[in-house]
Amino acid sequence: MAEQVWIAGVGMTKFAHHTDREVPGLAAEAVHEALADAGLEQRHVEAAFFGNTTQGALQGQLMVGGQIALRGMGFERIPMYNVENACATGATALHLAVDQIRAGAVDIALAVGSEKMNVADRDRTMAVFNGAYDVSDPAGLTAALTDLGGESDDSHAGRRSIFMDIYAAMARAHMKRFGTTQRQIAAVAAKNHRHSVHNEKAQHRREFTVDEVLSARALSFPLTVPMCAPVTDGAAAVVVCGQRGLRRMAARGRLVRVLAHVVGTGVTHPRDAWDQHISGLLAARAYERAGLGPQDIDVAELHDATAFGEIQQTELLGLCEPGAGGAAAEAGVTALGGRLPVNPSGGLESKGHPLGATGLAQVYELVRQLRGEAGVRQVPGARVALAENGGGFYGGEEAVAAITVLGA
Repeated sequence: MAEQVWIAGVGMTKFAHHTDREVPGLAAEAVHEALADAGLEQRHVEAAFFGNTTQGALQGQLMVGGQIALRGMGFERIPMYNVENACATGATALHLAVDQIRAGAVDIALAVGSEKMNVADRDRTMAVFNGAYDVSDPAGLTAALTDLGGESDDSHAGRRSIFMDIYAAMARAHMKRFGTTQRQIAAVAAKNHRHSVHNEKAQHRREFTVDEVLSARALSFPLTVPMCAPVTDGAAAVVVCGQRGLRRMAARGRLVRVLAHVVGTGVTHPRDAWDQHISGLLAARAYERAGLGPQDIDVAELHDATAFGEIQQTELLGLCEPGAGGAAAEAGVTALGGRLPVNPSGGLESKGHPLGATGLAQVYELVRQLRGEAGVRQVPGARVALAENGGGFYGGEEAVAAITVLGA
């Protein structure tokens, strides 16, 4: 029988432009906070998984980034694994740590993600995103985006990552099929910026109205700047343990159980085959393993690299009907105080998106929600939480996705 797994501790830096800090220092802050949260010491950790996507390109640390960061803070002897899986890197690192516990290989494991994405040359940062699709076939990307969203004249739009064009194409396809409106997408952005006002670790804490979101600088239609995640520096960490690891825990009442954790890739399908999308397939697997359904979820953190991403994922994960995500957001269903709060942290749009840390930051928020520690952002009575973390682009959808279901 597979070992049960609990989250024992979580830690996270403030997400921001950390001009005077580097990847190892950011990682150290998040790890020390996670260990203190768990009531553990470094010597208790038996394996570590270090997530990072940009350090090789931006700082030249092409290899052993985890060993350098973790040994620099005192970890020695233990196995250390370097993890890269695009924007799903953090969730993948956690998945590997959970698997180590489930297999009985170790009793306590650490997953940490850390990024320093803001460098002096902004063009170098933007170029990083070009490595998250098939670089050998740029014409194939252009064809896929045209097939998804039709032709779009974005010559007036400012500098942005290629993924804003990818999300925009997916949004236009959704608008055409389901009648989703730009105003509904703006409603998601306004909601998440409103949530972030109460998150002291968020990069942006300014509230926007829907009209302010719509009137902001345009990117690839239908997106504007407040609908899109910023470039972020930061780190997050999660400590997981199994049954034997529980004996070393002083504060067992704060443990959160991992009910399901799945990572996967998609299947080849027509672009309009909504029921075969990677997130929906993985969610079905996660719900089955957890013994739950979408109706049981009390709070969710979804991968809203753009506001449209949240609409898409609420539908794919079964949290609302296909085509109903925009209307649900506009009606307040997914806001704090609504039937199913989504992204109470502020989401990637305002909390920030340091690629390798994002999935772990989602878990940080949900653990605090399930413990009742989220303060003004608290979802009353939250007992079951879901995180979705996706990354890259392949065949008209994410190249990889991860679904995590947690229980109090």
